[in-house]
Formats: sequence, structure tokens, C-alpha cells
Amino acid sequence: MSPEPPVPSDGGAALELLVHGVGGATPQEMLADPYTVRITGDETAAIHRRPDDEEAESHPERYEDGPVPEAYCWSNLTSGNGARALWLLLLPFMVVNLAHWMRPATNGLARTQRLYGVFVRLLALTLTVLLTAGACEVALDLVAWQCAGSAGCAEDRAWLGFLSAARDGWWAQPGRRLALAALVPALLVALLWYLSNRTWSAYEAQRPPTDSVPGGSLPEPGPEAGDDATDATDAYEGPAGESAHRAPKVRPALGRPGFWYGRRLVARLRAAHTAAGFLTVAGAITGATARHDRGASSAVREGAGWLLQSTLVVGALVVLWVVCSRGRSERRRDGTLDNAVINRLPAVSLALLGLSVLYAGWSRPEWVSAGTLPGAITFPVLVLAQGVLVVALAAAALVLHRRAPHARIALLGLGGPAVAMLACALAGVMTGGVAQRVGDWLDGSGTPGMGEGSIVGPPVLLSWQAAVIPVLLVLLLVPVVLLAARTMRTARRLAPVVEAEYGAREEKVTPDSVRTRRIAGARARAELTDAAPWLVGLVSGATLLLGVGAVLGAWLSGDVPGRAAEGGPALVQSVADTAQALGSWLIGLGFILFVTWGRRAYRDPSARRTIGILWDVGTFWPRASHPFAPPCYAERAVPDLTWRMASWTARTGGRLVISGHSQGSVLAAAAVWQLPEGTRHRVALLTYGSPLERLYGRWFPAYFGAAPLSDLGREVHCWRNLWRATDPIGGPVRLGDGGDAPAVDRGPLKDPLAYGRTERRPLPEPILGHSEYQADPAFAVERAALLDRLPPALPAQRDGAATDRGAPESARSQGSSGRSSA
Repeated sequence: MSPEPPVPSDGGAALELLVHGVGGATPQEMLADPYTVRITGDETAAIHRRPDDEEAESHPERYEDGPVPEAYCWSNLTSGNGARALWLLLLPFMVVNLAHWMRPATNGLARTQRLYGVFVRLLALTLTVLLTAGACEVALDLVAWQCAGSAGCAEDRAWLGFLSAARDGWWAQPGRRLALAALVPALLVALLWYLSNRTWSAYEAQRPPTDSVPGGSLPEPGPEAGDDATDATDAYEGPAGESAHRAPKVRPALGRPGFWYGRRLVARLRAAHTAAGFLTVAGAITGATARHDRGASSAVREGAGWLLQSTLVVGALVVLWVVCSRGRSERRRDGTLDNAVINRLPAVSLALLGLSVLYAGWSRPEWVSAGTLPGAITFPVLVLAQGVLVVALAAAALVLHRRAPHARIALLGLGGPAVAMLACALAGVMTGGVAQRVGDWLDGSGTPGMGEGSIVGPPVLLSWQAAVIPVLLVLLLVPVVLLAARTMRTARRLAPVVEAEYGAREEKVTPDSVRTRRIAGARARAELTDAAPWLVGLVSGATLLLGVGAVLGAWLSGDVPGRAAEGGPALVQSVADTAQALGSWLIGLGFILFVTWGRRAYRDPSARRTIGILWDVGTFWPRASHPFAPPCYAERAVPDLTWRMASWTARTGGRLVISGHSQGSVLAAAAVWQLPEGTRHRVALLTYGSPLERLYGRWFPAYFGAAPLSDLGREVHCWRNLWRATDPIGGPVRLGDGGDAPAVDRGPLKDPLAYGRTERRPLPEPILGHSEYQADPAFAVERAALLDRLPPALPAQRDGAATDRGAPESARSQGSSGRSSA
């Protein structure tokens, strides 16, 4: 897109569609008016105007000096009520889902791309199994098996009296205790299924309206070869005309018709993960019971145990097949659902769980519970599987990155594996934290695993995992100190630059060392964002190595770290005891923080908004790997914005600027990608404080990398991006760094606007950083320039002589008020 001479400023009606960023904003704040009216939408997401602008389309002559402002408010999609703050407990699922979208951009290598998606989905499945196994550890092992089987532990807890083995009641037998305790993890799995199904109905199952977008429709390619059995590949396949022999260009992934419609995949994964959860509970009960029956004299019970275990293995293989066999289909809107075998998988697995409960409830008077629940190998197997999958994911990512390397990609393409490792660590902290805290509570004054109390405690591996947490924190001190020192050096280096910059632009400015340090410090701290990838990589690498060490320590010693170090040097034993005790409290504290933050967010609106910021960033992406992750708000917001832009330009023929701040700029870009080609060329894009390249381009290169963003710059009519050196989130989009891509960046803008007190600005100007870009004079200048560069309104629509061709009848019946159906 080469620069064009501006068209006359009287080019007809003009609209500015404002999209707020993370943390949300009210329409009153966005429109700078205490009174606003809702033009279209509902309580969840809506478009607002000022009352005087409600009928703006009927009086275009009133807006010759500027556009009609509209505000799209979407904050309630992520942080609208207190219950959604409890989604914080689903953080590991959300993080592993991000790993799917961090696949490096590449050309070809379709099989490797599919393997990458399969590895992430398998990692997500292990997190579901780990969470369920953690619930089984607490309910089945610690409570029903160990505490209820110990007279000393059960006597101190009246609520366990009817399960106590010492009272010799009907529930005293270990199998029956396990059968009753299985209700707890089973109810947890059922709750996750319910939440996923409820959000699926509200998000993924809502068909986007882009098949009838006014002004044209998006292409609907036929099914891809192997589409029903593979992931959609080649997230970006280059600009049109890149290869003369190539078929018509495939749209970038964010512009494909099926990208924001994940109905089929989420339903499929939900069935598989729910079945995996029920099968995990059934396996825990059946494994312990069948192991006892193999040493008993009853051939009937032994045969029943073998049959039930074999059936559970078959069910597990079916779950693995469902997870591995099919990924996302983005090149078409896949409105179908899978066959009855997959849809009925949760019900079948629940039936198997019921049979396991009946099998465990079989009378076995001679059975006595001692030690830990048989089958404690579950946690080592899960940890090893996660480690192998992370390494395999890293190998696939390296292969993809080497095919099309780019200097700006985070961690040389290893961002996805690093984030996946963090998801596993978070899940380990949550499950291990609950088990450690419950074990400490049941053991009274004793330390779990040390043989001092009435119960044995959690599996040895959980104690080793807890013991490595203090080591990890000590290792993290090194990069934190180095980053702090580097920031201080950068601030000192920037101090003379700041004084020279403002001294050259303003007259009669006396240097102020305090003011200079504040401005230079803000710029230096903003640069820390660019160091985040290597910090994430260091944490992930250290977590992987320490996790392997924990597995080896638990396997070789068979004891908790404190007992394994007995007989060694006094220093080693002291360090082991301290690490075990401190790690146990730290891992429990980590889970308690999750719970307390969720409760605080439920009661405190300000805290709710803070936690909402996490979801604004983390839940932008569809649920491609984990169905129990918080839902993707963009599946509602992007079609909303696309429909509004397309319908308004088709009805009025006027000019439109979509203006996005921070995360709103990401939504704006995604919506522009979804527009029909004719509409895309009539829209201007204004972004400010935008993380499009600085965060999304580096971490999600296949979707926001240099090539997709450059192609977007060519397709949209005009684009301008504003940024500040003091902004830790926004930055340049770097389209003009090479090739024929247009230069869209303007910046860095002055921040603060004035160094000291002047006649025009008698009070000290604040350092704005990431906020209040519209207060900068450059904002109004760039917005006016974008409007002037847009083509004039089409005469037929401007004069109202033509109907809205391509618009649905319900939209045309609204007249010129700007109202349309949500």
C-alpha cells in the first residue's frame, strides 16, 4: 500500500469505532460523556454512542469537523461477574492452550505442524488426568485409605467415624470407603464438564454471522484433503501472487471463515477429557481393589478385576484416539458434531466408573488398608509423560523454526514448549499443594512422609517436587538481580538522552535530575518486556531439569528428601530437611493464593478487574487443546466488530476508522482480517499502545508474525500505529523494516508531553506510559489524516437512494439510526 494523496475532507459520513483494551472501560469513559445510549448489543457486549449522536446518519452535515464516535465495550465477556474470577483455578488449562497458538511460522512441513498440535493436545490431556489424580489422592488415599484406616487419625475427626476401620461398620472395609470417596473426584469432573458445556453453548456454539456479511461474503473453500483427520496447517501461506503455479491464495488463519468457530473441536475434546477424568477415578479404585483380589482365593473376583481393568485400558485407548485423530478445521465453518461413539464417551466412562464402584463395594472382610493406596505410580508416570511430551514439542518447534527463522520470534521458536512446561508446573503446584496441605492437616503435628504421625502422607514424588521449589526460587534470584542491574544502567544511560531531547524541543527548560530519572526509569522499565521471553525460557528450563531430578530422587531413594538424606553429611541433611519443609509450605501457599485471589475477586470489584486483565490476554485464543480452559471471548467480539463495520459501510457507503487501544487493537486487526475484500479496502485502522508485534508477533508468529502483519498492512486501505518508549505493552508494528510493506508507525510519542512547567502547561505533566493515548495531540492529527485518505462515500448510499444490498432485512428495517441486530 503506497501513500496516497488525501481526498477532500467532505467525503461523506465518517465513523470512528473505538475498542478498549485490557481491564475494560465504560462507554462513558470512552466517549468522554456521562450519558450514553446503547445502539446495538446486550449487557455482555454492546456498541454505545452519545445521545446527540444517536441519529448521526440522518444528519451527516453535523459531522464535517470530525467522525461520529462509537464505543464497543466487551469487558463483560471476561470479567463481568464475580463467578468468573473462579476461572483463575483453571489457569494451567488456559496456559497450555496458549502453547498451541505459539507454533512457529513456517512453509510446508504439514506433518510436523500436525505433530505439534497432537503433542499439545496430549499435554493438555495429562493436565486433566493430573488434576483428577490429585483429587483422588486427597479423597481416596489420604482420607478414605490412610486416615479412615488409622485409629489415631479417625478418632480425632468425628466426621470420619462411620468410615473408621476401628469401628468395624459396614463402611469400614477399604473397598467401600474408596467407593464412597470416589464421589469427590467424580463430582469435580462433572463440574468441569458442566462449566465447559455451559460456556460452549454461549461461545463456540454461536455461529458467527460472517456468512451473510453485507457487502460480500467470505470465501468458503471446500473441505481440505484429510481435513477431518488432521490439523489445519499453514497458518500463513504468504501474500497473493507469491508463486505463479500456486492455487488461489489461502487467507491468513485469522481471516479464515472457521477460525472463530470452534464448535466441533471443543465438543470433541470435552467428551474425551470428561471420559479421561472418569476413567482416572475408576482406575484408581479398580487398581487397588484388583491388586488385593489377585492375592486372594476368589477366582471370580480376580476375573472380574482383570475384565474391568482391561475395559478401562480400552477406554483409555479410545480417549487417546479421539484426542490425537483430529485438530482444528479453520478453512471452513464446521457446523457438524462427531458421531455417537464420541458423543457417548462420557456416559460410557461414567458407566464404567459405576461398575468400578460396585466392584470395590464387594465384601472383603479380610482386606486391611496399610501404607499408601496401591497404584501410587500414577504421578511418576504423568510427570515422565509430560517431560517427554515437552521435549518432543520442543523438537517439533525447532524443526518448524529452522525452516523459516525470524530474529524477532521469542526463544527461537521455543515459546510454545516453554509455556507448556509452565502449565505443567502450575498444575503440579495446585495438585501437589492441596495434597500437601491435606496431608499436614490429617497428620497433626507430624511431618508427612517422615513416619512421625498417624498416616504415611502423600506419594513420595509430591514431597520431592515440593522440595525443589525453594531451589527454583534461589535460581530465579540471579536473573532478577541481573535484570534489575541492567534496568538501572539503562536508566543512567538514557538520562542525558532525555535531557537533550526535551531541551531541544522546549525553550527555557532547566534540567531537573529527579524528573530526568523518572522519565528515564520509565523508559528503562518498559524495555523489560523485551527480556520476558528469556526469563520464561530460563524458568521453564530450570523447572524441567528440577522435575527430572525430583523423579529420579523419588525413584532411587523411595523416601521423602528428609529421610533419603539421613546418614549423609550434616549439611546435606539440613538442606534436605529445610527444602522439604519449606517447599511443602510454599506449594500449599501457591494453591491458597489461587483460592484467596478468587474469593477476593468475587467480593472486590477492583480486584475483579485486575484478575480480568489476565483473562483479557490469556483467553483471546479459541480452546484448541483444552476444553476446560476459560472460553474465548474473541469468538463473540471479533464477529461483533466485523458485522458492525461491514453493515455500516454497506448501508451508508461512508468512511470508517476502527480505533483500538492495547488488546482492543488485536481485536480490531482480527476483525479487519475477517472483512470481505471490498470492505477491507474502505476501512482505516488506528492502533495505539498495541501489542500486535511486541507481544503477539513474537509469541504467536504463525498468526501475528512479520508476514501476516505486512499482508494486513497491504490489504487495509490505510493504517497508523502510535506508541511510546515508556509503554511496557505497546510498541511499533515494524511493517516498514523491509520489503514493500507500508510504514505505519509513528513514534515514539513524547511522554510526558512537557518536561517541566511552561506557560502552556503550568502543572507537571504525568508520565502516561500505556494509558490516555487520546490525550496526545498526535492522536487527533493521525485520525484526521486517516479519514482524509479514505475514499469518499458512495453517492447512492450517501443520498439514501439505494437499499442496503447484501444486508439482512432485519438490518435494513432499522432505517438510518445506526441500529442493527446483535
